[in-house]
Parts: sequence; C-alpha cells; structure tokens
Amino acid sequence: MPTRFSLIRHALVEPSARAMLYGDMDVALCQVALAADAASYRWLANRLPQPARWFATSLMRTQATAQAIFAAGYPAQELTIEPGLVEQHLGEWQGLSHEKVTTLMRDPPHPFWPHGAFERPPGGESLTDVIGRVAPIMERMSEAFEGEDVVIVAHGGTIRAILAYAMGLDAHQALQLSVKNLSLTRIERHGANWRIGSINEEPYLGA
Repeated sequence: MPTRFSLIRHALVEPSARAMLYGDMDVALCQVALAADAASYRWLANRLPQPARWFATSLMRTQATAQAIFAAGYPAQELTIEPGLVEQHLGEWQGLSHEKVTTLMRDPPHPFWPHGAFERPPGGESLTDVIGRVAPIMERMSEAFEGEDVVIVAHGGTIRAILAYAMGLDAHQALQLSVKNLSLTRIERHGANWRIGSINEEPYLGA
C-alpha cells in the first residue's frame, strides 16, 4: 500500500522579510496576501485528501497556512510539528539583504535562486545538506503511515529537497523545479520506490 504525500508550500511572507534572505527565521505571513489568496485556500481545502494526517514545521508561517486552509473549509485537524522539515538554515547570511549576500557568495547564483545550489553559508546548510536532512524523515513517515494520506505544510527549500531525494536529483537540478507559495506537490512511496504525481499544482483563477 502506498503512502501518499501532499506537500504544500506556505503562503507569501511579509514584504520586509522578502527583502532579505530569511531562511529558517520565524517571519510572519503577509496579511494583505492572506485576503488576496482566499481562492487558493478554498481550492486547497477541496483538493486535499480526507482523511489525512497533517504536519507543519516549527515555523509559524507553515502553521498559519494550515489554519487558513482549515478556515477555508477543510475540517480542522490535529497539526503535528515536524522540526526536521524546516527551511534551509542560511547561517550568517540570514537577515542580510539580497544585495549584501551577492558580495559574500563563493559561487555564482543559480539562475532561479539568490545563491548557488551547492553554496553553504558560514554556519548554515547547503541545499545538499537539506536533502540529507529530509531523507530519513520521509523514509520514517512512509513506513509509519503506509497506506495513508499525509499532508505536509512546509517550505520551498524543503519541498525541493524532498523531490530531489525522491527523484535522485542533485541540488542544482532541484532548484530548477518551481514550487510557488500555496502550490501543491503530490508524491507517493510504493515499497522501495517513489512516484511523482504532480509538482507545483495551482488553482486556475481565470483571466
């Protein structure tokens, strides 16, 4: 029996946080976006499987996103905190402006990310480190919840890391995957094998 995972990236964070590299800092969601994204929350509330086991990370932006999905119509669930699925820790770069970080990087930035895929900030993690961190957690969950649906509200970095582990990608390839705020990614574990159902699903909101 497969273990079915629904991975959701948290909602957009406040503008002051988007002006810097915030990594695993506990920044708040953007209140303006919370209202503007009402249709996305309703779509998720109707799209996600029921019943399911729900998980969020230790950062409030994932927990607040889960609560907004419940408020949009998904029956409220017990939310289990999984600290190991937290966003990439950027060490001494956290809280610095994007402009400042460009002067500190060892490698050129990834085409779709502010820094290189293999760069490890001082005191922080590389995306390769994050892939190694999330892998045993996904293995443990797959075994513990075999045959069940699991919903995880997490972060762009950790969702890409999970996909990299499941698909055998390196960090550079993982950053080529688009994982937008409030998007849905679906994967399954069948025995020793992973199957990808979808990546970066979004609601159709019209013209």
